[in-house]
Amino acid sequence: MFDPVGAMGTQADVAVFSSFGCHGLCVPTAMLVADTARIEEVHPMECDWLVDQARVLLEDMPVAAFKVGALASIAQVSCIAEVLSDYPHIPLVLDPFMSALPEGGVPGEDMLEAVRQVLIPQATVLVLSHTELDRVAETWREPNSDDERMASDAAELTATGCEFVLVNCTAPHGHGDKKSLSNTLFDIEGEIETLSWPRLQGPFTGAGNTLSAALAALVAQGDEVPDAAAAAQEYTAGALAQAQRFGMGKLVPNRLYRILTQE
Repeated sequence: MFDPVGAMGTQADVAVFSSFGCHGLCVPTAMLVADTARIEEVHPMECDWLVDQARVLLEDMPVAAFKVGALASIAQVSCIAEVLSDYPHIPLVLDPFMSALPEGGVPGEDMLEAVRQVLIPQATVLVLSHTELDRVAETWREPNSDDERMASDAAELTATGCEFVLVNCTAPHGHGDKKSLSNTLFDIEGEIETLSWPRLQGPFTGAGNTLSAALAALVAQGDEVPDAAAAAQEYTAGALAQAQRFGMGKLVPNRLYRILTQE
């Protein structure tokens, strides 16, 4: 998505990629009407345009990794999945939900079912929050707020072909620790590790976007997913610690902080 503020979406991704020395190519799925406080409108891009632009880029130059962010329609799910299926050897970081969108960023059941059936099986890493994981899981089970379901829900998704599931911004092991947050990484064997960091004062816009973009950049450079997840979390924590308030709304992560501190 194209966010005019640069807090999330394609502009934010490019800033993260640049921070890691990567050159990012962008195909927006929607145009946002937004400021630092809220997103007011979402205008989806036509699928024909989206596919044409993606294929033109892919025929022009090699790509080391894909990152798919928030999607604006069921039709986009299908057409993006079709493009990705032609490049099964390229790792895919899938971060399909954006909490800042209207209705909390998690779409209706039909959209969730489409993402689960055609995009998640192609993902190298699926990135989502505990709430988003619970909503996706409702496509195959009854609603359940039990924290212990996280591992079994992640197992359901890795069983479809998704290699890793990264559940972000949870309290460490569901213990309700208000002073820290955690990201938990799963593969088909179960939980690999839980990485925690001190909770920072916000509110922020684009934190999850920063994490998944950093993960995609590191995977593109050849890092193994567990190492990439740890490094992406460290980078994101730094970007949030040095976040900036450009307007009257939320804080925007400083995605170039590492470059600026080296000068």
